[in-house]
Amino acid sequence: MPSREEQTRSEERTWKVGPLAEASGLTVRTLHHWDEIGLLRPSRRTSCGHRAYTEQDVVRLYQVLALRRLGLGLETIATCLDAGVDPRRLVREHLAATEASLAALHTLRERLARLQDELDAERTPGTAELLRLVQAVGATGAAAGEALRRHLDEDQLHALADHAAALGPGAHYLLEVEWPQLYRRAEALRTAGTDPADPRVRRIAARLDELSRLFSGGDTTLSAAVRTAWREDPGALSGDPAAPADAWAALRAFLDRARQVSR
Repeated sequence: MPSREEQTRSEERTWKVGPLAEASGLTVRTLHHWDEIGLLRPSRRTSCGHRAYTEQDVVRLYQVLALRRLGLGLETIATCLDAGVDPRRLVREHLAATEASLAALHTLRERLARLQDELDAERTPGTAELLRLVQAVGATGAAAGEALRRHLDEDQLHALADHAAALGPGAHYLLEVEWPQLYRRAEALRTAGTDPADPRVRRIAARLDELSRLFSGGDTTLSAAVRTAWREDPGALSGDPAAPADAWAALRAFLDRARQVSR
């Protein structure tokens, strides 16, 4: 007699690749590709060996599509999902950030409307009103964070904000999820005694450099300034202020050796 677990598994609804592709608006080829790269693998197979997606697979499919709509690449999506991040937390954080942006935009809209009324009436806006407008414009920009403010000048902070805005909502996940996860993976490899020439370490170093270029827009001066900020204030920028400085120094040296091998 089958166990309750086996009975539950047999009663669980599954989808073959064709119906799931049709329901999700994807192609069979796309689902096959995601299976091959390990992004979305069907948990079960039929007796004939066909792919069979379970309800949990469909949940992961939804997460993949949601993150892809934010402009993330497949590798980044895999990192986000495999990192074990609570999706509810990400949604809450993203929602909070979106609501804050909407509130700032609403304030900016009201002040622009008042300014337009003043100009339409051929009245010169007062200094106080212009300062309030400047404040509202500043509130709608992407905050670089107090840690970066200690190391970058205003022009560099504005440049970072502009590049982040150009990346769209996906910038949140690149910065808040993938970037810290890459450092955690690199540190785990370092403490395990992995050779910096190991392809896994080299891939992490290459991806970190790619993210740096995305957020700096390829500006080498800006990139160097951010690297200096990381070197001098790694705890604050990583969100892990308890991490010892010597561990960060060792990790930087470890990644630098991996970069030298890749050249």
